Amino acid sequence: MQPVMITSKTAAPSPEDVAAITNTIYNAKTSQESLDAAYALTDSLLNSVGFRGLAAYNLLPEISKAATDKKVAGKREGAMFAIGAIWERFPPKARLSEIVFLMQESSIVATVLDSLADRQSPVKEGAQYALDALYGHLSAEMKVFAFLPVLVSYLRKKTGKWQGTVGAMTLLGKMADDAKMGMESRDVEEGKDVLREAMGRKLAELIPIVEAGMHDLKGEVSKSAIKTMNSLTTLLQNDDIAPRIPFLVKSIEDPSAEAQRKAIHALSQTTFVTIVTSPVLALLTPLLERALNTPTTPQEVLRQTVVVVENLTKLVHDPVEARAFLPKLKPGVQAVRDRASLPEVREIGQRAYDVILKAIGESEAGTPANTHTVERTKPEDVLSVVEQEVGKNGGFINYPGDADVWAHAKLFISNAVAEDVNQRLVDRLTKNLVPYLQPLMDDGKADAVGAAVKEFYVAEDNRKYGAPVKEDDGETEIVNANFSLGYGGMLLLSHTNLRLLKGHRYGLCGRNGAGKSTLMRSIANGKLDGFPPQDVVRTCFVEHNQG
Repeated sequence: MQPVMITSKTAAPSPEDVAAITNTIYNAKTSQESLDAAYALTDSLLNSVGFRGLAAYNLLPEISKAATDKKVAGKREGAMFAIGAIWERFPPKARLSEIVFLMQESSIVATVLDSLADRQSPVKEGAQYALDALYGHLSAEMKVFAFLPVLVSYLRKKTGKWQGTVGAMTLLGKMADDAKMGMESRDVEEGKDVLREAMGRKLAELIPIVEAGMHDLKGEVSKSAIKTMNSLTTLLQNDDIAPRIPFLVKSIEDPSAEAQRKAIHALSQTTFVTIVTSPVLALLTPLLERALNTPTTPQEVLRQTVVVVENLTKLVHDPVEARAFLPKLKPGVQAVRDRASLPEVREIGQRAYDVILKAIGESEAGTPANTHTVERTKPEDVLSVVEQEVGKNGGFINYPGDADVWAHAKLFISNAVAEDVNQRLVDRLTKNLVPYLQPLMDDGKADAVGAAVKEFYVAEDNRKYGAPVKEDDGETEIVNANFSLGYGGMLLLSHTNLRLLKGHRYGLCGRNGAGKSTLMRSIANGKLDGFPPQDVVRTCFVEHNQG
């Protein structure tokens, strides 16, 4: 056992005391006695050694061992009580414990997922409670960069229990569902933004895994995978593709030529006007690639496919995203351009090929073309900045075992902060940095590191995108409203700020259906939250069809 380091004024429990409590957890005569012991152990650790007690007392390996004891159901039930209590109470008070659960000792999640297949109902219920408790405490960044990899790893296993597969699929679908834009607090909605964007970029990895589940011979797995796939499609946030999603999901569920033809035809009838991002490309690229590279694809379907590729690619504005997906379509489009039997199809293929080259910033000869791209912050860049600031503030205290935890924590921190910076949500980065540094540094030092790192990336944001406009103090502000706006069942704007100064003329620009008229009508009818009433700011609204 590692030496136990005290992190509070309360003395660390002795190994004998911990052994006595765990013995009660696994061998109590009643479920209530076992549950009470589990919470007592958790509180004792949180009030003394904190996250370090998990490793110092070898708790997680012991829980895993008890959870897989085939002979004694009471031990399996006690293991679920123990991990449920830890997952419920540790994250809010000791964020660094999440690194231990999900990265350092990630096999414990697989053990709990497998316990969903236990023959004893109390064990299954305890496992489900534990998973729900853990999920409910995780930030958006922790879900994407720590919990999601664990689920993906579990779903890739061929030896897992089918009940565990259903549980993992359900959690994956829940993550996608929780990313839907809503009208909750600004902080909650920013978390959803992070979850939606970050998961959307991982769709290329997630779709094949869920697709395999859709074809599973076990009906429960297939059903849950189909439901999860439909949840993943909500990450697209693209009004052009939304009406075609049933065709796309069907083409994944049923990869026959007929299903493919219907999906391609539906896409060819789509007028693309919305900017195309990674989630859309991740969903559509496999379908388009299959149509282009299948020798038996009819000429009409090939024609429709290259039309879709051309129209879609014109709306890919980010070369980084283009280079991640479009090179997969390039050989197939080139083959259509060179070898299609109909001249018309070859001509469309040439147009689509040219558009792909432009989108990925490449010339006909294959050399890079001049493109302006805002550079992305990389995780390794973040880690360099963080470690530099940690060094300036005295470094780590390096209690036994801390180095092992930091080896995993730095991977999460660097990815999470890079995500926040790239989404221009720099106010979030301290939440994904300071709580994970605090237990590893002297008092107050983690806050100093967080402030310095934030200051650095605010300056970087100003360098990339320009500093905020400095307003003339002499100007009169007449409107400063924060609002959300919906129409029917659709949310148009979420936590949006509208600020107007006296004497200025403003224009409102947006594509069809974005909510321009709805916003103006809401202002005119006095129904926009935060907008001054008519006796303060007079408004006049003229409908566009009144001549």
